[in-house]
Amino acid sequence: MTTEVNRVFILPGEYFISKQPHIISTLLGSCVAVCLYNTKLRFGGMNHFMLPTSPNKERSGKYGDYAIAFLIQFMQRTAGSLEGVEAIISGGANVVTNITSGTQIGQRNIETARQVLARHNIRIIKENVGGSVGLKLHYQNWDNKLTIEEMDRRVMGGSTIQKEEIGRFGAPAAFSAPKPAAASSAAPVSRSTGSPIKVLVVDDSAIVRNLLTKAMADEPDIKVVGAAKDAYEAREMLLELGPDVITLDIIMPKMDGVTFLKKLMVYFPIPVIICSTIAKSGSQAELRSDQIGAVDVIDKETLNLYQGLDTVKKILIPKIRAAAKTKVTKKLKEEVAGL
Repeated sequence: MTTEVNRVFILPGEYFISKQPHIISTLLGSCVAVCLYNTKLRFGGMNHFMLPTSPNKERSGKYGDYAIAFLIQFMQRTAGSLEGVEAIISGGANVVTNITSGTQIGQRNIETARQVLARHNIRIIKENVGGSVGLKLHYQNWDNKLTIEEMDRRVMGGSTIQKEEIGRFGAPAAFSAPKPAAASSAAPVSRSTGSPIKVLVVDDSAIVRNLLTKAMADEPDIKVVGAAKDAYEAREMLLELGPDVITLDIIMPKMDGVTFLKKLMVYFPIPVIICSTIAKSGSQAELRSDQIGAVDVIDKETLNLYQGLDTVKKILIPKIRAAAKTKVTKKLKEEVAGL
């Protein structure tokens, strides 16, 4: 295939479908993704939903009944009919921590997918469902090929379900959702003994990316696995590289670092060190970053980036090591919305 292939990463509640060749990726815990493929026109798409149905008939992509029907509707409108359309269902793992298996959110998501597809007479050609670990999906929408990797439990961080919604869907009466925790604590994150700390550098300046990478290059316990110029590129690298720590600039094109930090804390909680010229001590940027969930904040000017690497190493390296030992707690959209 000579046509250029684009990549897209979808979050919970999102979908993507196109006649142009794309590799569509996502991460699943108890969530479910449905891939639809038109065998005649040879194109497809994927959605990612969190819960089976809305208790108040909310029209949202995070609920399976609406998300799948919407994807089907879009396929039908694009192709003219549903003739030759087939489906793959993935996800629905039992990865919800601190909740008894009675909730069965993953299984209910799977059943919802089966039921909605059956109502539209769409054949399910394959299921990759259940189990106890999350999945990483890469779907080629031009030939219906789906590549699946099992995810480490630490990377998944439990379920993608928002805590306040679990009770609506069958949680035992004894369960009460914990109050939102602080963004970080001293609890260590488990990482293979002896393995280096994997760092992703995110900054729109190629010079800064290069300098930060060089500053960490000689540390045997730290490895820079990627350098991204914006949040969208970083999002793809998160999926591919599985970093342990991110250094993140604030002023960037397409999406600023604070907005990206919010998305990370909600969908992919990971230790983040803000490194920005506007993150001065006592500044609003520093306060916001801390409240949203950054484990540390560095005023970039204190690094003296253009005067050698000694100061960078002295300040940055200890913070990278401390961040790697920090457990970051998933946040709700509502917690970070106003920050």
